[in-house]
Amino acid sequence: MQDAVVVGSGPNGLAAAVMLARAGLSVTVYEGTDRIGGGVSSAELIEPGVINDVCSAVHPMVFPSEFFRRFELSRRIELLVPEISYGHPLEDGRAAIAYRDLDRTASELGADGAAWRRLFAPFVHDDGLTLGQTIGGSLLAVPRHPLTLLRFGLRSLWHGSAFSGGTFSGEEAKALLTGVFAHTIQRMPSLGSAAAGLALAAFGHAEGWPIPRGGSGAIATALADDLVAHGGRIETGSWITDLDELPPARATLLDVTPRAFVQLAGERLRSPARYRRFRYGNAAAKVDMVLSDAVPWADPRLREAITVHVGGSRAEMLAAERAVASGRHALSPYVLVTQPSVLDETRAPGRHVLWAYTHVPAGSQDDPTEAIVSRIEQFAPGFRDTILASVSRSADEVEAHNPNDVAGDIASGAVTGWQLIARPTLGAHPWSTPLDGVYLCSASTVPGPGVHGLAGWNAARLALRTEFGIVEPPDLSYRPPATPAG
Repeated sequence: MQDAVVVGSGPNGLAAAVMLARAGLSVTVYEGTDRIGGGVSSAELIEPGVINDVCSAVHPMVFPSEFFRRFELSRRIELLVPEISYGHPLEDGRAAIAYRDLDRTASELGADGAAWRRLFAPFVHDDGLTLGQTIGGSLLAVPRHPLTLLRFGLRSLWHGSAFSGGTFSGEEAKALLTGVFAHTIQRMPSLGSAAAGLALAAFGHAEGWPIPRGGSGAIATALADDLVAHGGRIETGSWITDLDELPPARATLLDVTPRAFVQLAGERLRSPARYRRFRYGNAAAKVDMVLSDAVPWADPRLREAITVHVGGSRAEMLAAERAVASGRHALSPYVLVTQPSVLDETRAPGRHVLWAYTHVPAGSQDDPTEAIVSRIEQFAPGFRDTILASVSRSADEVEAHNPNDVAGDIASGAVTGWQLIARPTLGAHPWSTPLDGVYLCSASTVPGPGVHGLAGWNAARLALRTEFGIVEPPDLSYRPPATPAG
């Protein structure tokens, strides 16, 4: 009997596998596609020599992740950190900028600067580590940092309420914060959007929002290399449709959604209702492009930004997200844009690449290209003329690429206030299941979406304690390859 098997090679599945292998266990990862990485893969989607990120592109949670800190990811790959964490264009050529430097951000927000600084100052003093530890596990467990949890919880409650619009007086600060809240793809204001958005924004002022040189797939490669170096195996092209298809193992970790878990478990799962109640959210539809030049934003400061939230005013974004939540395509949609080639010249030598998605109703089959291009053009006149080639994915096609993105829900489950706590079920150990030795470790579990590896790390720690009696987490630190003598 093998010690452990893992289904799915996304960042959480690979993180779990690394933990188990580092503990000295025999581990095999089964991946249905021919490419590892799930949400952290890169490929030549448009033409040879041009590297596009297939799913995630920018990684705000890499630095504050306790797993990646212990794994010493920044020693294994090159993480490029822009001075601007994210920007937000407005009408009349203006823009609001969230710099990595909190004080600089506050100084450019004028009358709202002091309020912006008060909002985030408690969470950036230690590069975001305390906040990352606070929200990186089950919120039902005894908190490691109770004061940070209290501060963060109170701010999330306020900004998730109908009163949140009165926090700032100027349009710049309102739009800048609402743009990062909109990552959650849901009606705003809401507790889920506020909690997730505040964390992302705080990390932007801590160590920043990095991109890996060469593409997001570098993260998956680093994890896979470490797994193999410690005796683990990865089998690609191995779709698992039933738990009986897996070899006997003392621990089985599933980087899948609750819906897929019910299907894999079949009649073994006597009470599937609690997993079927797990809710999935609305969707993203995506476009990748090759450009002749960088995006010609009306505000030239944005030309140095990797991440730009194109949504207009706070009122426009609230209306757009309400439309999507009601099952309609927004007339003036929110578009999240990343342009990694601003810092990473390896992506498209001599040219630029652009990654963008917009929010759409779950399961939408609409091609998002024109909606995205038109919205960017509104704030970057002449953008359309820079496009050399593009490929797109509707929400329906997003799920076809990755079954964890149910109907195009790239968060693998709605990011509501309740589902940040009960993800996928309520309990101090939400990664466990009613089946002996079987654990869930996907973004459908605590702490939720994002490239942080924490769901896999938490699930593997629980499996090590429960199935193998290993209480102390294994050392994950980086050991450079030995230099040959002579």
